[in-house]
Amino acid sequence: MASLVGPSAISASPRVHALLARLHAASESQEKSLSQTWFYLKRLAAFYLFSTPWGTAADDHMRDKFVALEQDKCQVMYLLLRSAGALNVVEAGTSFGVSTIYLALAVGQNVADQKALLGRSVVSGRVIATEKEPSKAALARKHWAEAGDEVAGVIELREGDLLETLKMDGMPDVVDFLLLDIWTPMALPTLQIIKPRLKKGAIILADNTSMARPLYKEYLDYIHDAANGFKTTEVPYSGGLQMSVYLPGEGI
Repeated sequence: MASLVGPSAISASPRVHALLARLHAASESQEKSLSQTWFYLKRLAAFYLFSTPWGTAADDHMRDKFVALEQDKCQVMYLLLRSAGALNVVEAGTSFGVSTIYLALAVGQNVADQKALLGRSVVSGRVIATEKEPSKAALARKHWAEAGDEVAGVIELREGDLLETLKMDGMPDVVDFLLLDIWTPMALPTLQIIKPRLKKGAIILADNTSMARPLYKEYLDYIHDAANGFKTTEVPYSGGLQMSVYLPGEGI
């Protein structure tokens, strides 16, 4: 799919637009480097040839990498959240917090819209972000602080193993949107943890489902099984973007 990106896709201050442009440029530079391309090729080859799982060596390699969701995907994600009026969002895989800024912008603006519509001063919304690497979590917080009031108070970062932190107290009763931008073995377990909280019509995005299709096999088998309550399609962005909607009880 051809990518047409521009500031008109999101509502944000010039400061936030400049921040996002800078962070996306840094992430893209890393992704296009020969060392990163070679890492991905070795990772896929190891899986195809030896069924090698993700391990500590891969974690070490990725510790200082952005691996941010691409700008065009972030923009369509923001628009989906605004259209749906999403108030409670879970992000599996925060890294340096780039995509989190888009999520927080959308949720904050949806909260403001609901306050105006309902005439209430108290309408809540949250982005539950997750990151296991302390160094990445620290940089994410720095980027959010730079974004300022437009995202302040919306993001709750849960540090550690998301398969544990997403089970802790304080989760929203209803989740409107789930972003799976995480290593492939974590995608299905994360969805299964959040699924009891998904509202009917909740949107789930999973990144790089075309590029890493064999690694996503269990996840894709699950969401394509009508018994599990999802309608799903792959959007042909770079690497693939699986978009699913939770519609339990609607059959095949």
